[in-house]
Amino acid sequence: MKFPLALTSLALAAFLAAPTATAEKADSKQPMHIEADALKHDESAQITTFTGRVMVTKGTLVLRSEKLEVQQNKEGKQVAKLWAAKGELAFFRQKREGLDEFTEGEAETVIYDSQADKITLTGRAELRSYRGQQLSDRLQGHLIVFDNTTEVFTVDGKAPTGSTPSGSQRIKATLTPRNTAKDDSKDNSLVPLLQSSPRLTGGKP
Repeated sequence: MKFPLALTSLALAAFLAAPTATAEKADSKQPMHIEADALKHDESAQITTFTGRVMVTKGTLVLRSEKLEVQQNKEGKQVAKLWAAKGELAFFRQKREGLDEFTEGEAETVIYDSQADKITLTGRAELRSYRGQQLSDRLQGHLIVFDNTTEVFTVDGKAPTGSTPSGSQRIKATLTPRNTAKDDSKDNSLVPLLQSSPRLTGGKP
């Protein structure tokens, strides 16, 4: 079933799987391996910048972009920000805990916060889930925030004034029911739950 949503903000909870299924837990503790054409490191700021066909692997997490900036604090927290080449999109893909399922996405910029285990997609953002090799669910919007720990997704179609990348877009979602027809009468607990964000219940539009 397909939902063209004329809303500027939408939160989707328990959207891709059963409540107990989360992103691969071990990934956040794995080392980050990076390949690129060039590297620049600022020791005082603890920022390393990679440019040119950047490829990142961290456990089952894969990130690809044209430019990557990694900042690490004294506690070991890593925040990676990726930029796509002009006209292209940065990419991420990650396995889901205990399942033959993957979550992947694309956007003009991608931010991965290893400590919070959160991924933020901005600009022509798209988030997809696969069951095996089959595409099951798809989200599109200007801004998508994916919390790996809670598996709550926030999708926003409206770009803030003066933001870069800029441009609002209509939110679109394609959701595939997890239950087969013969099982629908037995268990509806995994039907996706759609919830309006606070902006739709009293906040500014």
